[in-house]
Amino acid sequence: QVQLVESGGGLVQPGGSLRLSCAASGFGFSTYPMSWHRQAPGKERELVAAETSAGGTANYADSVKGRFTISRDNAKNTLFLQMNSVTPEDTAVYYCRVRIGIRRVWGQGTQVTVSS
Repeated sequence: QVQLVESGGGLVQPGGSLRLSCAASGFGFSTYPMSWHRQAPGKERELVAAETSAGGTANYADSVKGRFTISRDNAKNTLFLQMNSVTPEDTAVYYCRVRIGIRRVWGQGTQVTVSS
């Protein structure tokens, strides 16, 4: 059973940093490219960062480029999103996702709130 579980969200002040984690199980994590997405209140879910290949280069949304970094630890089957210099516009529920064949599997999400 494919499962993704996000963690690491919380309240952070503007300009601060946060690292999100996504624990993966039930599939060959080291061979599948992964992605992070987010959904702010009243807005559609959007792509934040996506690996072009498992552990390879990544593409980022213009709004987070230079501030966020996607990475992974294959030994721990865990995907990360390092968020630096956050702003209130980064407030959202953050989700990790994997595409396996035609399936798109999502985690349950973790809330990130940027506020002073």
